Amino acid sequence: MAERGIELKGSSFTLSVLHITSADIEQVKQQLLEKIAQAPEFFRAAPLVINIEKLPEIPDFSALASAVRELELVPVGVSGILDDSGRAAARAAGLAVMTTGKVSAPAPEPSPSPALLNQPGTRVHRGPVRSGQQIYAQNGSLVVLGAVSNGAEVIADDSIHVYGALRGRAVAGAKGNDNARIYCQQLMPELVSIAGHYQLSDGLQGEQWEQPVSISLAGEQLKLDRI
Repeated sequence: MAERGIELKGSSFTLSVLHITSADIEQVKQQLLEKIAQAPEFFRAAPLVINIEKLPEIPDFSALASAVRELELVPVGVSGILDDSGRAAARAAGLAVMTTGKVSAPAPEPSPSPALLNQPGTRVHRGPVRSGQQIYAQNGSLVVLGAVSNGAEVIADDSIHVYGALRGRAVAGAKGNDNARIYCQQLMPELVSIAGHYQLSDGLQGEQWEQPVSISLAGEQLKLDRI
């Protein structure tokens, strides 16, 4: 049996966070250079998260990242962004959008009925589906007791039930079952598909976005209903 080429696992690493209070790139670069001079080996090729929560406007992320790289640091992401335009600008510059700080406790997610969990052919995945993972329920339905991350994919020959946020790709009715459905507690996917009929994120960002939704197939169009 051939060995797997890669394996993705969750982990945690210590990242330095650069809090900037000025959008003046040269000023940031000079002050960062002074910090590096105090411990050059510590900062050499160190990964860095740039926090902009104290800035009144969105900086030039491309120029900011270039300035950081010139000092032999590795900018990996941005935190402190509160609006969609800022997130889009960060991603366009090749930077990850990261969240930090205090988070209020989420409301408890609804639980699936025991009948659904014990239905013959149903595959149950407990916990989040992380970026890069693919979960497939062959010849049955899939129940995910957690969120589906960006870059993750859930597939089922029948229906898909996500008891959490759906951010990745969901493909139901993978073998052509047009009676399959997709259910989720928060709709934010990259793609949803039922029996080969699909819709991308841009076409889903209406009043149902970020809401609990049931998706079914009506003719050749996907139909979204609030749960």
